[in-house]
Amino acid sequence: QVQLVESGGGLVQAGGSLRLSCAASGRTFSSYAMGWFRQTPGKEREFVAFITRGGGYTYYADSVKGRFTISRDNNKNTVYLQMNSLKLEDTAVYYCAATGANSGNYAYTTIYDYWGQGTQVTVSS
Repeated sequence: QVQLVESGGGLVQAGGSLRLSCAASGRTFSSYAMGWFRQTPGKEREFVAFITRGGGYTYYADSVKGRFTISRDNNKNTVYLQMNSLKLEDTAVYYCAATGANSGNYAYTTIYDYWGQGTQVTVSS
C-alpha cells in the first residue's frame, strides 16, 4: 500500500512558477513509476508528466513540454513537478499517481495503482 500526499499548489499569476511535491509513504517508492495528472471541472483527468522508477526517463504532455519538469528523489520518497511560465489554462487540480506496471501507456489513468488527493493550482491574469 502506498499513500500519496501532494502539496505546493496555490494561486499564481500568469508567467509565474510553482513547484508541486508528492510525498509517498512506505519503503517501496522506488518500485513505482510516477505520474502527474490534472483535472478541471467537467473534464476527464489529463496526463501531464511521467517519470520512470529510477528517474532516468521522463515524458510530458505536449501542452506542458518545455515549461514543466518532473523529477524524483527516491531517498526522500518524493516526486516533484516544477511548473514555469504558467498559463491560465494550467489551472486545475493536480494529482500524483504511482504505478507498479511494467508495461502500458503511462498517459492512461488506468495503469496507476495509487492516487493522491490532489492540490489546486490556480493561475490568474
